[in-house]
Amino acid sequence: MTDMMINIRIPESVERILKTLMEHGYEAYAVGGCVRDAVLGRTPNDWDITTSAKPEAVKRLFRKTIDTGIAHGTVTVMLDHTGYEVTTYRIDGEYEDGRHPKNVEFTGNLVEDLRRRDFTINAMAYNHIHGLVDAFDGIGDIRCRRIRCVGNPSDRFNEDALRILRAIRFAAGLDFEIEDETRKAVAVLAGNLRKISKERIQAELEKLLMSSHPEKLIIAYETGVSKVVFPELDRIMALGNGNDIINLLSCMEKDHYLRWAALLCMSDRKKSAHILKELRFDNKTVDMVSRLVEAAKKDIPLTLSGIRRDIYETGEDIYGHYILFMKYFAGCPVSGKRFSQNDIRMWEGYYREIIEKKQCISMKMLQINGRDLIELGVPRGGKIGEELNRLLYLVLDDPELNERDKLINIFKNHHSYNNISEEISGNNS
Repeated sequence: MTDMMINIRIPESVERILKTLMEHGYEAYAVGGCVRDAVLGRTPNDWDITTSAKPEAVKRLFRKTIDTGIAHGTVTVMLDHTGYEVTTYRIDGEYEDGRHPKNVEFTGNLVEDLRRRDFTINAMAYNHIHGLVDAFDGIGDIRCRRIRCVGNPSDRFNEDALRILRAIRFAAGLDFEIEDETRKAVAVLAGNLRKISKERIQAELEKLLMSSHPEKLIIAYETGVSKVVFPELDRIMALGNGNDIINLLSCMEKDHYLRWAALLCMSDRKKSAHILKELRFDNKTVDMVSRLVEAAKKDIPLTLSGIRRDIYETGEDIYGHYILFMKYFAGCPVSGKRFSQNDIRMWEGYYREIIEKKQCISMKMLQINGRDLIELGVPRGGKIGEELNRLLYLVLDDPELNERDKLINIFKNHHSYNNISEEISGNNS
């Protein structure tokens, strides 16, 4: 089915590729997610092109190409320092690993190429000559706001199990519902996701969580998908906290660290770090999220000295995120309602004051260092760290003490200066 009434604005570089292919006698269309997004009025992240031209022909027609997936018919055409994937119409062979076809067969039929795709909304093609090619009523599903597989959903999910999670992710990203037969197949075949790498699972969960409707994560629980890919969700649902956390996600800004901390807030630092490592997240994410989870268990400080101590102990690198997280978390029932929004505003105001006045909140801001202590007679080793930490806590309580001469005098007065080496030696014996 073609629809000449729909007009899509195609970027100049993509139009050049389509025009070059068509001028040489080949069919060529923009295809897939870029067409879907353009129909929805969104700006596509990238543009994919499908063509009747074989890869060798594509490579002859363009000056710079990269063989990104030549075995499966994909050549990347480079124009203006940007890559565009150009793929030959194909029919996929048998999917032996539940993820990739063993082989592909090139075809001259566009509809056969579209037939192998996952969802109807991703199985549309477009060029300015023929308009929209929509053989599986993707436009109808867009109008009805639904995710529906092309053909038999069991076949599509058995071919590529990742499509199971992608169905939920598209529902979240577009605020669509999953069509009944497709949803039933998701529930029946959820176990197939065990075949998928943790890295691919992580990428889909990340997109879902960072979507405009992360509350659609509940579909993963309702269909049994979370039991396979994210069992922590099943645990918090069993505890009776799941809906509260889902609601917390839905009102929270799109911040990677905040949303993962919210989703893991019923665990502790060690467990949340383990879950994130299992999903192959980067070290920074593991560290920051697990520390936010731990920090959220504390009562918030409401004095300047208490906040300075808290910044040091929690970590100044995450403290801004911590306050922002607690703004949302304070209203969530799982927080125990230990503090009010007025408390949060007072806390945030004090924090800003501390930062604006550049008050000492870390060891690197302390106006005395290990070399100074060595000159004062402290032997190298752990005692230096102990003394610096003691002085830092005095400064956290009273920022005006953070001057080198004052700190030296405090140190001298704390010790019998003439016998400092003996005293320290005695303490270490």
